[in-house]
Amino acid sequence: MASGMTSQRGSRGIGVGLLGYGSMGRAHSMAYRRLAQAFWPPVLTPQLVAIAARSNERVAEMAERFGYEAAYARWEELIADNRVQLFDNAGPNHLHAEPCIAAAKAGKHVLCEKPLARNAAEAYRMLQAVRAAGVVHLCGFNYRFLPAVRLAKQILEEGRLGRILQFRGRYLQSSLADPDFPFRWRSDRAQAGFGVLGDLGSHVVDLARFLAGEPARVMGSVAIFFKERPLAGEPARRLPVTVDDAFQALVEFAGGATGVLEASKVCLGSKNRLEFEVNGSEGSLRFTLERLNELELYLRADERDGLAGFRRIDVTDPAHPFVARWWPRHPLGWDQTFVHEIACLLEAIAGTGTVAPYGATFEDGYRAAVICDAIAASAERGTPVAVEYERPEG
Repeated sequence: MASGMTSQRGSRGIGVGLLGYGSMGRAHSMAYRRLAQAFWPPVLTPQLVAIAARSNERVAEMAERFGYEAAYARWEELIADNRVQLFDNAGPNHLHAEPCIAAAKAGKHVLCEKPLARNAAEAYRMLQAVRAAGVVHLCGFNYRFLPAVRLAKQILEEGRLGRILQFRGRYLQSSLADPDFPFRWRSDRAQAGFGVLGDLGSHVVDLARFLAGEPARVMGSVAIFFKERPLAGEPARRLPVTVDDAFQALVEFAGGATGVLEASKVCLGSKNRLEFEVNGSEGSLRFTLERLNELELYLRADERDGLAGFRRIDVTDPAHPFVARWWPRHPLGWDQTFVHEIACLLEAIAGTGTVAPYGATFEDGYRAAVICDAIAASAERGTPVAVEYERPEG
């Protein structure tokens, strides 16, 4: 056990080091603090050892706010801290690969936010590093841990929808609809890799794989609607936007299904509208994040006198995924997905569970990056592109 660690009911402690102080850093920090409230007794007790970020003021504030024992200005210092056993990367995309690879080589387990990397080649290097080190790894596709999404997965695994025929998924926001929204790192290809395609689109891609299977071929289209944005603090100075504001893709799945994927940040009126629908030979299901505790289900077997339609399932019953750990028959929130995700990771580290197949590993993050690369390549060429993964060495 790392120096200064305590435990709960005999649970071993695990030292956590976090990179990043943005919204994902806060979400992860809150989840570590709340873990024992739902997963009691925890298989491992998170100990918030250290946090790193480039802003000394912001990182010191985060350390005080969440109780991290140390604050560093460089991620290298975080990884060099022997008390850190789990490296949590909630930093910007350009700081995903090298810190995660270094952490794996140092023998630390790794959690990395999505998208795993700026492109498939970078993601594959990260996957090779965690494989070689033999550490547990998770990519932060947190929507897999919503009760309604997990119930959808259960229904599909039970075969209740029959043969999957179609999948459609979209993620719409309005955050970039204002042409004067300031230039951020996400507007720069060198730092972000992708635009909306990697940020929101990677979630849609992951859910497509999670629920409908592997895509075999894609036909993509991307758009940049606002070619320049003002620099924050210097509105008279405008910088070129080098990543997409929106994308659409047609998908052919290996199992024979077809699909439509879409994401955009220029949709006025849409705050955080993640939606999917799965159509099968025996039924359909659909979900929207704007009503995240609901799943709609239609089964051919339920047809009665022509009155059948989608029925709404309120996914708050104690028998539904994750619900019994919280407040049965009361709605859960977006923030609780991170608690479920981290619990999955810690169970895998403790040897009492696994990340896959319900959590996303670096393999899933790599595959999502391959598909995003293929969509971008298709948009550039104007032709369909096959989805091809590297085979594991050996």
